[in-house]
Amino acid sequence: MATRDAVPISQRLLARLGSLGVPLERAWQRASAATGEPLVSTQTTLTTAAFFAFWRAVDDEIDRRDIGLVLGTEAAERGYSVASASALHAPSLARALQTLARYKRLTCPEDVELETRDGEASIRFHWMLATTEVPRLLVDSTFSSFANLARRGTGGKVTPLRIELARRSRDAALLRSHFGCRIVFGAPLDRMVFAESALATPFVTADAEAFSRVVPGLEAELVSRARVRSLRDEVRVAIARNMSSGERPTVDEVARRLRVSPRTLQRRLGEEHTTYQAQLDQVRRTSARRMLANTELHPVDIAFLLGFEEPNSFVRAFRAWERTTPIRWRERSVSA
Repeated sequence: MATRDAVPISQRLLARLGSLGVPLERAWQRASAATGEPLVSTQTTLTTAAFFAFWRAVDDEIDRRDIGLVLGTEAAERGYSVASASALHAPSLARALQTLARYKRLTCPEDVELETRDGEASIRFHWMLATTEVPRLLVDSTFSSFANLARRGTGGKVTPLRIELARRSRDAALLRSHFGCRIVFGAPLDRMVFAESALATPFVTADAEAFSRVVPGLEAELVSRARVRSLRDEVRVAIARNMSSGERPTVDEVARRLRVSPRTLQRRLGEEHTTYQAQLDQVRRTSARRMLANTELHPVDIAFLLGFEEPNSFVRAFRAWERTTPIRWRERSVSA
């Protein structure tokens, strides 16, 4: 079975958007037109495509550029995120980020990864069922939630070293002021980076009793959800992780990440009526479109980031996907 494509959207969150000045009726109408789905404000869940369309509509309908930052800061306090609220009870920043990464999937088909390398700890996320780039407001909200978790939990002792955004430069002063760190635009992917040493910082909000009380229930639900998670979805996430780590997304490497043999991986994908190459192409296509539309990266650099052995292979693949070259697609996207 495939991962259930259902993203919850609470009435509490919608009410908060309304109080921030968002014309919700117009946003729903715009999202409906974009997806062809009859979306209404009383829905409690949306598909990933509809969820993204709604947030793009919100962005288009209001002039405020800080909406995502505000919502992310409020996530734990207002109960938008069970993962964030639970993470505040963790004993340290490391355990909090691990908790956030582990239980985020309980609220939406999103995978959060924490990686340590070269004295830094980076946190990034992958929407498993996304076929387009993640809307700006969702990126801002997610990173604001992470930063607020670190700030509140450590009593203000920890802030990010930097935030890397896969978008063109805009709102630099606003973002620097909000996060208190350097903002890097035009990055290959969205990433928040802390000093690795900061992970050991104890949480002033730690509550061992509350943490031990809530974790078993979250674990039980996670196990239940895992039973209906498809290998295809796990493969996409593993491919994205390989590429973001600078590794070539070969079937051998992805199989190693998933702790199965390459032959077993191919066989099980066949049982889901797909192939490794089909999943690799989908992740590469989505990533290529995002980087071409939102960064100044040269197509040659994009080719290597996507794991192609040489640029001409990327151009041929992109022609097959979009019926045009990467450069022409970028020109059309930017002028649209």
